[in-house]
Amino acid sequence: MRLRLVRDNTNFDFFARPKLWLGISGVMMIVALISFAIQGLNYGIDFQGGTTIRTESSQPVDVASYRAALEPLELGDISITEVFDPNFRDDQFVSQIRIQAQEGEEAASGDMIAAVADALSAVDSGLVLPFPAVDSVGPTVSGELIQTAAIAVVLAILAVLIYIWLRFEWQFAVGAVAALVHDVVLTIGVFSELQIRFDLAIIAALLTIVGYSLNDTVVVFDRVRENLRRYKKKDLKEVLNLSINETLSRTFMTSVTTLLALISLFVLGGDVIRGFVFAMIWGVIVGTYSSIFVASATLLALGVKRDWSKPTDEGGTQFGNTDA
Repeated sequence: MRLRLVRDNTNFDFFARPKLWLGISGVMMIVALISFAIQGLNYGIDFQGGTTIRTESSQPVDVASYRAALEPLELGDISITEVFDPNFRDDQFVSQIRIQAQEGEEAASGDMIAAVADALSAVDSGLVLPFPAVDSVGPTVSGELIQTAAIAVVLAILAVLIYIWLRFEWQFAVGAVAALVHDVVLTIGVFSELQIRFDLAIIAALLTIVGYSLNDTVVVFDRVRENLRRYKKKDLKEVLNLSINETLSRTFMTSVTTLLALISLFVLGGDVIRGFVFAMIWGVIVGTYSSIFVASATLLALGVKRDWSKPTDEGGTQFGNTDA
């Protein structure tokens, strides 16, 4: 028995009110931008600067105990990761502790390092002191990192614009980029509104969302192009509805199976990857929405050139080669 999330031969009218969907998306983007302008993002250590401490111990690292021991010090954002390396000895357990930059300090102070050492020694009798490595990143380097990350996202979107433009037509390119900008802006808006920690892992998630959304949009646009060639007498709205209905099962199956894996990671993966996974979950949802109600609705609003070089039969099927 074949599992079906969407029945075959669906005939939903996705464009009964195309301006409504574009309006809703526009309002959500404005709200996201206002939230970003007022609250900003809760930047993590990657963007704020901070101190990285490498610890070694003869006992297994208990991340929860480490975190509980450091909480009374009120050092702000702290990230603790157990490090695994085949080069380590069997009796060597290593962790990496990242502490956000303290106000008014470019680098970690000796007093702070000493306080961290005392706190961890109380819960780990096998801790090696002094710490094997202590590195600091100042606000200047972090500011450059923010700029580089923003450039990476913008360049990815521009590359998509050029790719879609060359593969299809400029109207398709504008629709695809509108969907990508929609997804990125809403993701940033959610992180701003909920004040979830925003670090380099989230930038990686944004770029992954761009790729995921683009893949879904290209699948729909490929079917649109095929049907535009096949049914030259149909209105563009009818062709878009037909194309989305034909790819709807694939879209939902892909999204649902991806979400199953992501939700499992969100629940069981721990704090280290939770922000990244949350961004991916949100990105899959808005990416699926935007490929239908933003990219295709934008294409409908712009119209598309229909250049026919071959005759068709009465059913709309093109004589000869029907390759897309």
